Amino acid sequence: MEISIATPREFNFKRTVISHGWYELLPFKLNREKWVLLRTLDLQEGKPVTVTITATKRALRINPSRRLSQAAANKVVSDVRHMLRLDDDMGEFYRLLADDRDFSWIPTQGAGRMLRSPTVFEDLVKMICTTNCSWALTEKMVTGLVENLGRESNDGLRTFPTPEAMALMPVKFYVNEVRAGYRAAYLKELADRVAAGNLDVEAWLKSPLPTADLIKAMRGVMGVGPYAAENLLKLLGRYDGLALDSWTRARFFSIRNNGRKTTDKRIARYYSRFKEWRGLALWCDMTRDWLEGQELPASGAAS
Repeated sequence: MEISIATPREFNFKRTVISHGWYELLPFKLNREKWVLLRTLDLQEGKPVTVTITATKRALRINPSRRLSQAAANKVVSDVRHMLRLDDDMGEFYRLLADDRDFSWIPTQGAGRMLRSPTVFEDLVKMICTTNCSWALTEKMVTGLVENLGRESNDGLRTFPTPEAMALMPVKFYVNEVRAGYRAAYLKELADRVAAGNLDVEAWLKSPLPTADLIKAMRGVMGVGPYAAENLLKLLGRYDGLALDSWTRARFFSIRNNGRKTTDKRIARYYSRFKEWRGLALWCDMTRDWLEGQELPASGAAS
């Protein structure tokens, strides 16, 4: 069976999928030669399913690894819409950039949507696994979580583990099997709180809190500092924070400051004209060349 989902006119499948590193972390897999995104999804009731996602000019084509009930198909559609940000309204962002010489490529190419996981919990765990370490170590930790605790689909691939599955494991599991180091205690504490119902991270998606207060709530989770909180905000649809780290600073020095170092205040001032969208403008600016050489139609749709 094949499921089709109509996409917004300005949607760019390629730019969305490679918007940041999540496509390299299980349960995502990307065939970049054929531009096929694979994802194993937990349907909660019944066996998980692996789906392949490809794009035509105005639609996504989703092929599951087995036949699905209508309820399961609806869950797959909901998850894919969420992951690829199909319901995000990018109009204000694109209007803000349309007449800016250095940034008009963003609306032209349909950039700005950032791939995310089906749940805030998964995004938060992965964000904790990115802090103060190499990307290779992040991949190792996430792979350990999925391969040890994920539920198996009919094709042998696994989902991202649930909070309940993670809460059952002792801290030493995260040290010895996941290789999480000092983050082991953070992962255990987060899973325990979410599984027990003491922390509802999914509510952050539609939280009425001002951004500063939402960041404060995030910082109440062990292992979540300013960098992790501001990056997670982007996946929640809030782009106030710049989430500066050594990589983005070095990129800014190279791209916007002739290779010279400068202060965080100077970087913030440069993007301040984009107001509440400044964090997204910065990220698009820093990652523009990730799709260099690709022929993209004006609508931004990938074929």
